[in-house]
Amino acid sequence: MLGSTHGTLTTDSRRARVIACGEQPSPVVHGRPADVDDLDVSGRPLYADAPDLDRFFRPESVAVVGASDAEGRPNTGITRQLIAWAERVGARLHPVHPTRQSVFGIPCSPSLADLPEQVDLAVLLVGDPLPVIRELAEAKVKFAVAFASGFAETGAEGAAAQAHLAAAVRRAGLRLLGPNTNLNAFEKFRDDLDGPAIALITQSGHQGRPVFAMQELGVRLSHWAPTGNEADLETADFISYFSEQPEIGAIACYVEGLKDGRSFLLAADRAARRGVPVVAVKVGRTETGARTAASHTGKLTGADTVVDAAMRQYGVIRVDGLDELQDTAALLARARAPRAEGVVVYSISGGTGAHFADLATAAGLPLPNLSAPKQAELHQWIPEYLSVTNPVDNGGHPVGDWRGRKIIDAILADPEVGVLICPITGPFPPMSDKLAQDLVDAAEQTDKLVCVVWGSPVGTEAAYRETLLGSSKVATFRTFANCITAVRAYLDHHRFVAAYRSPFDEAPRTPSPSFRKTQALMRPGQQLSEHAAKQLLRAYGIRVPREQLVTSAAAAVRAASLVGYPVVMKASGAQIAHKTELGLVKIGLTSASQVRDAYRELTDIARYEGISLDGVLVCQMVERGVEMVVGVTHDQLFGPTVTVGLGGVLVEVLRDAAVRVPPFGEDQARGMLGELRGRALLEGVRGGPPVDVDALVEVVMRVQRMALELGDDIAELDINPLMVLPRGQGAVALDALVVCR
Repeated sequence: MLGSTHGTLTTDSRRARVIACGEQPSPVVHGRPADVDDLDVSGRPLYADAPDLDRFFRPESVAVVGASDAEGRPNTGITRQLIAWAERVGARLHPVHPTRQSVFGIPCSPSLADLPEQVDLAVLLVGDPLPVIRELAEAKVKFAVAFASGFAETGAEGAAAQAHLAAAVRRAGLRLLGPNTNLNAFEKFRDDLDGPAIALITQSGHQGRPVFAMQELGVRLSHWAPTGNEADLETADFISYFSEQPEIGAIACYVEGLKDGRSFLLAADRAARRGVPVVAVKVGRTETGARTAASHTGKLTGADTVVDAAMRQYGVIRVDGLDELQDTAALLARARAPRAEGVVVYSISGGTGAHFADLATAAGLPLPNLSAPKQAELHQWIPEYLSVTNPVDNGGHPVGDWRGRKIIDAILADPEVGVLICPITGPFPPMSDKLAQDLVDAAEQTDKLVCVVWGSPVGTEAAYRETLLGSSKVATFRTFANCITAVRAYLDHHRFVAAYRSPFDEAPRTPSPSFRKTQALMRPGQQLSEHAAKQLLRAYGIRVPREQLVTSAAAAVRAASLVGYPVVMKASGAQIAHKTELGLVKIGLTSASQVRDAYRELTDIARYEGISLDGVLVCQMVERGVEMVVGVTHDQLFGPTVTVGLGGVLVEVLRDAAVRVPPFGEDQARGMLGELRGRALLEGVRGGPPVDVDALVEVVMRVQRMALELGDDIAELDINPLMVLPRGQGAVALDALVVCR
């Protein structure tokens, strides 16, 4: 079914195409193939089932294909580790090798077909796993792991081989980890640690080592998923699965590249619904692929900008370093939700407290002044000449006796305080030892978060190794920066979860009447003229100036009298991207003679430049307001994205913009405006009135609807400038550019 004479597929036909599996495997929702109610207006899934990976991590039976016990062979060491792992998880292990009778004394089967029982997991120690996939299907194996390299990581030829492998896996109906993965899933995890655990996902096994090593500091780790090249199972699958496991308090990820943007958002949404924090290091900060250079919006966003925005949109906490990943994930896994958001800095040195407070305030942590009664209470034990406003400086001596614990308990008893942070820059026994013990004891008696920064570079002190690390209640850090990053993430996460409403629940399922009106305007592979682009906006309820398209000077004069002086005149044609630079815009015209002259000048310039026009626009002149830009670009990973920022000439000078991936709600649209460095312009500056922010938000939401419904048809949409008028007067799209896909 064609949506227009130009051959554009309608949304209904795109949805039917997805459901019919003509382009990709049909999504599965609640154990059944997705139907129309499970897809948005563009045919993208709104929900996704979490894969059942219980039998992957805890199989009852395991086959090791290519098992070996020959000394000096790489497979021998792997086989030995798998045997030990199978014993720990209580699985029966079956070596598979065509020429061996046994491996490490365990009877060996010549092929998968000869196994004595159906197995849950097959570990493939073969150079080319593709020929084995059909055997796995015939043996009804649920999961497989492929260690082999030489696939997408090697270039185009390897990527083609990986695509063949992925297709074979889909046909076989099994789930595959890898290829190019490693043994991290089969590590030995400590089983003597209590409390919520961290689940680890890494695309590079070595990058997960620091998090894995945190077990030696008393932090529990429950799972490790080394996803490798993600031919089948991907980061999103493991996020979805881990977010359902009751023992997991946080998910830590090292991500080099996302396989599918939509799958990642659905997984992050699942974690957000359940309040499970996801902390991620995302590397590979590369530019988006080739874009149409015509729009301003396309210049404002790169691939990493969109990834960053998408993560924030769904509450994924992005950190930069592995040390931050460790500390932030550990805190979020173990700490209960805050009772209050106030942070108090407590130290035995005024300099230390001031230094930390400066950094914390700059990072956005709320450091409220303690109340006058609370300060008076603290001065019972702290000399009057020391500040106890926040930060609290005890001067050192009270730490050494009974007063130290009294001070800590008094601070934690304040209902405005949710977090107590005590930076200890270096060991100063016995004072620091007593302080550490008091903090641990107090943490055991409170439901508030107690953090300690142990700044000693040595790290062998008993106060650190035994007292602080021996406590599951105190969050211990080694640097100011990591403590601040983790505490900010902790407060942000719980604030986010408390207010979270899944945008997928409210995403439109059926096309709007506006969508059907616009189909005749689409020109696949072409740029629309300004006149056609504004027709598109008008169809979606976005206000444009009064204007008429004319093809003669006389008609221009008549149009000007109807539109009302003063007027703006602009050349209109599909080839024109930036009219101002070519002299194809005339503003402030106040008479018929000026209009006639402007018409002739515009058409002469177009003729000289070889530009084909569909006419000249005679437009209402709108002057008073703040110029913004709102647009849509197509990201290779996430699809259509919506951008809002300062417009006009400022768009390329300041590059001040915020991005969201549809679907999103009005709260996210307002959040975009809050991220702009120039947001003060919307509030009124130098005596100017505040502008109509509600109208601006409405335009953003209407543009989002266009992105959802027309995302497969539009490569870029650029409203610049969108003139946002004083409060109560709306917003007007003065210019628009649309490039069709």
